[in-house]
Amino acid sequence: MNTDERHLVSPEKSASQATQLMMPGDVNNLGHVFGGVVLSLVDRAAAVTAMRHARGPCVTVSIDKVDFKEPIYSGELVTCSARINFVGRTSMEVGVKVVAEHPITGVTRHTNDCFLTFVAVGENSRPVRVPGLQLSTEEDKRRFDEGSRRRQARKELADELG
Repeated sequence: MNTDERHLVSPEKSASQATQLMMPGDVNNLGHVFGGVVLSLVDRAAAVTAMRHARGPCVTVSIDKVDFKEPIYSGELVTCSARINFVGRTSMEVGVKVVAEHPITGVTRHTNDCFLTFVAVGENSRPVRVPGLQLSTEEDKRRFDEGSRRRQARKELADELG
């Protein structure tokens, strides 16, 4: 758990949500929204959350495994809900939940989840320290522990692959 002496910020304080209407230009020949369009929305929502947490500029370092559970169609609303799961010294893991909504019926579908890693940067685009994460609930603690495990797994894989 993050127990150092840094200022702590709750995940709720930096959470963000972005909604966008999918238009005909956003879809492929099957009528499904391009994955890249969804990933762009995910990255933007996550960036807002990272910048709110760090209170400064942040850059995307990685996007973890993304599985598209079901297609999103033109005319649907896509909402990306982003929240900080884990923080290191200069990095943050942001979890994003993607939901598609039919704007007329209100029926929603959870289409995918993503984990993105951001680094806060300062002058000369060098990493800078970020606030710690205030873990007030069991859910906060679970997300932090899972984020810590994902970070360790990424590090081990990177070391193994050289």
